[in-house]
Amino acid sequence: MLRGWIDAVRRNHALEHATVAVFLARYGPTRMAGRASGDGFFILGDVPDDALRTSVEEGLRRLQSGEASLAVSPLCGTNIAVSGLLAATAATAVLSSGSTRSRFGNAVTASMLAVIVAQPLGRLIQQHVTTRPDLDHVEFVDIRTLLPGVRKVRTRVTR
Repeated sequence: MLRGWIDAVRRNHALEHATVAVFLARYGPTRMAGRASGDGFFILGDVPDDALRTSVEEGLRRLQSGEASLAVSPLCGTNIAVSGLLAATAATAVLSSGSTRSRFGNAVTASMLAVIVAQPLGRLIQQHVTTRPDLDHVEFVDIRTLLPGVRKVRTRVTR
């Protein structure tokens, strides 16, 4: 049961990324954010309903056609989390050892290197842990407006 829910969140996370990628490619830069859930995902931002609907439909179609790269986004919060975790770990490791004279400079350097390493690592973690692009048995249900600027895109598994 837990595994099924996790897989649903990962699939919806992939569809969220695909939707945002399609939307941005069609309509240009805009302020928006997403959050995956077990039964779909939320979109926060001033996004026209028709534009969101067509972006969801195209994103789903493209993922189902094998464009798995749409599941990985440079805008994903996973990248921020990985960067923060690695930078904090690097700084903590340096600050807890070595001479007091050079610790701060070394901690800054270690943190910067950690952030550089985190960029490709964040994409790998998205690809293998936080998203799942196999949406063959997933269908788009509808979009519900919850509050101004907050919409819920609902999905379901068809098998």
